Amino acid sequence: MGKIVISSNATLDGVVQDPDGQEGFELGGWFHQFVGSKDLEDWTARETEEALGAEAVLLGRRSSEWFASRMPSFDVRVSRKWADRMNSLPKYVVSSTLEHPQWSNTTVLNGDVVKEISELKQKVNGEILVYGSYQLVRTLMEQNLADELRLVVFPVVLGTGLRLFYETSDKKPLHLVNTRKIGDGLVFYTYQFVQG
Repeated sequence: MGKIVISSNATLDGVVQDPDGQEGFELGGWFHQFVGSKDLEDWTARETEEALGAEAVLLGRRSSEWFASRMPSFDVRVSRKWADRMNSLPKYVVSSTLEHPQWSNTTVLNGDVVKEISELKQKVNGEILVYGSYQLVRTLMEQNLADELRLVVFPVVLGTGLRLFYETSDKKPLHLVNTRKIGDGLVFYTYQFVQG
């Protein structure tokens, strides 16, 4: 059975919007502004290890298009091994408008999201990574489809911007599994969602 793992970078106050500064958000670009070389090296190693351990990737349309536009020649500061793995993994994109995905090995899920993702969890044996895709992430949490949250926290408070956690219909309890420092200034948290 598949395990849905939400993997995200966020500021200390939970902002996930525009980490690379290319979306036009006035406070965007915080990823590279607040990461040192040791941080980036350790972050890249963690990200690569995570991708190598995954069996599939689940994305929303906009995040899929973001990744597809940067592959296969991804930023050289990120591991080539990571990029190669991301290109080779099966990818599932939730979208009612995407007809011809441009990223290799992509299947579009365009029906009942909850039903299709539940079926995907039955089909895939292993971790299904979710990067970006914040609208999808909220649906996964709201419908109790997410199993784990991996969060890398950057040492900056923006005070405004799109946050990973917004409004939910009820409390969402989590169980802390692990905490570790990445490089000199990042903190990596792993939580399991407590189901029912």
